[in-house]
Amino acid sequence: MKRIMIYLSENQTIVIMKMKIIFLIILAAPISILAQLQGQERIDSLSQVYEKQLGHKEKVATLKELFNMQLYNNQSVAKKNAHMILELSNNTGYSKGIAIGNYCMGNYFYMINVNDSARIYYRKAIDFAEKLTDKLLLTNSLSNLAQIEDAIGNYDYSIKLKDSVSNMYLQSKSYLQYGISIGDIANTYINKGDYEKAIIGTIKALKVLDTIDREPFRKADLYRQLGKVNYYQGNYTKSIENFNLALGVYEDTADNLYKAYTMVDIGNSYVEMEEHEKALEYYQRSKAISEKFGFDDNTANALANIGMVLAKQGNYDLAIKNLLKCVEMNKTSNSYFNIISAMGEIGNAYAMKGDFNKSITYLNRTIHLADSIRSMDQLKMALRYRSKAYEIGGLFKEALDDQRQFQILSDSLFTSEKSKQIERLQISYETEKKEAEIVLQLEEIKTLNEKAKVDKLTKGLYAGGAISGLALSGLLFFGFRQRMKKNKAEREKQEEIYKKEIEYKQKELTSQTLHLVQKNTFIQELKENLENIKNSPDKFKTEFRRIVMLLKKENASDKDWEVFKTYFSEVHNDFDQKLKTLSSDVSEKEIRLAAFLRMNLTTKEIAATLNVLPDSILKSKYRLKKKLGLDKETDLNQFLNSL
Repeated sequence: MKRIMIYLSENQTIVIMKMKIIFLIILAAPISILAQLQGQERIDSLSQVYEKQLGHKEKVATLKELFNMQLYNNQSVAKKNAHMILELSNNTGYSKGIAIGNYCMGNYFYMINVNDSARIYYRKAIDFAEKLTDKLLLTNSLSNLAQIEDAIGNYDYSIKLKDSVSNMYLQSKSYLQYGISIGDIANTYINKGDYEKAIIGTIKALKVLDTIDREPFRKADLYRQLGKVNYYQGNYTKSIENFNLALGVYEDTADNLYKAYTMVDIGNSYVEMEEHEKALEYYQRSKAISEKFGFDDNTANALANIGMVLAKQGNYDLAIKNLLKCVEMNKTSNSYFNIISAMGEIGNAYAMKGDFNKSITYLNRTIHLADSIRSMDQLKMALRYRSKAYEIGGLFKEALDDQRQFQILSDSLFTSEKSKQIERLQISYETEKKEAEIVLQLEEIKTLNEKAKVDKLTKGLYAGGAISGLALSGLLFFGFRQRMKKNKAEREKQEEIYKKEIEYKQKELTSQTLHLVQKNTFIQELKENLENIKNSPDKFKTEFRRIVMLLKKENASDKDWEVFKTYFSEVHNDFDQKLKTLSSDVSEKEIRLAAFLRMNLTTKEIAATLNVLPDSILKSKYRLKKKLGLDKETDLNQFLNSL
């Protein structure tokens, strides 16, 4: 959600509301004044005034007002007015008029979603505003430029620009605009995926606006923003509460654009709560409003979300059709955030449909785009979808890797990617093979040295039998070498068989690990959701305890563990017996913990799998280390990997 400023004069501004790339003009004054300024009658009156005016400054002021009135209603006429401002100002050397003309052209291109051209004109306006020391035009230009950078994914630069604007408002004691700018910075942090900074900034902005009675819709914007943070953090019930607070204000002020946006937000929360019919209801309502008032981009957003729900309901072809239309509508505006979201949903729809190749193609492109603009939330979504697609396609190693990366992003743990188990086995195999070759070479050298000693002794003592002795030694050595080659070939053949067996068992082990991690992560999330509805209607309360107990019983069941243990022991050569040899006091639970550590699972993943808190895993690792007799300097993971 963005609100950008249109420059009018030192005492008057027009606010353009925009979500990603759409905006609606509203005068920052009482609605009664807005009504007086609108309408064809006012436009005709201004046109007559313009024809009678002689001075270029007065003409520029009138053209500027005509531009602002036509921008939303008749964009081609608005563009013509902006050109007239630039032409008149250039011909008369009117610097302020040139600045205003560039600013108006920036707003025109922003309105029609040609962001590259809008950026060029805004930067020209900024240069003139700095030379003229026009603070109002400067702050408005910087603010609008920041909105564009936000829309195309340049979040860090957008935040830098918005910080400058915020400081200008504070220095000029424009506290309403200061509060708005703080909230806008927080919104960029939401897009960037930094929810901690987002919620701190939003609450700070609310505290500022609590002291101001004007423009109540500003607080509604912030309630909606809080709802978005709640949504991204998984608190969907709370997000709907905040969205409804915002929606009530938008309905009271006839703010149709933001009504449409907020209905999409509510629909998104219902999707996460698996209430698909309610989600479709809100998406359809948002789409109807957007089509009625010509909000093309929100129409695209609604189509994308409708497509997502249709895919969940199994109507894949219609879902993909809607999503592809959404991508095409957003390409003209370079709104990468929207494009990434839609492409991720297309990839997921193809995966559920069973078209693995198309699914991976779209999801790879989604991940590349999300990573290129550092949109962590979109990257997390795409990794989760691709993990599911790989699992459907039988590529368990790749699925587990994506699942781990998804978990890392979810926990905000930005660590380097873990080495895959199959790579460690391959390296181990190659190392052992080279060591065996070195041993064979040493044996050959030793044999040759012994032969040389014997030859020397034989030559000194029996000169006459040297030729026969050498021949006999040669025959013996030749036979020994042939036998070594034969044994080496048989050994390499057997090693190749073992290698294939290990690869097969590794695939099964990886599959089982993925199953355990995904299953218990899902159960953990489901339990948290059940905790959230504990205080809901009575029909949930009666079933709550029984369901939680059932999930606890099912979580990481002994059957799953035994299957995992079987594969693990086959790959890792009786790992559990080796631990018991080191310490007879090692329990079955500690063997299970050691196995997961040997698989290089994180503390968070192990905690989810065993249905315990991460702190409990840390304590268990300490006890295991103590039982194995390891000192403080010895790393437990490295020790287990060496077994």
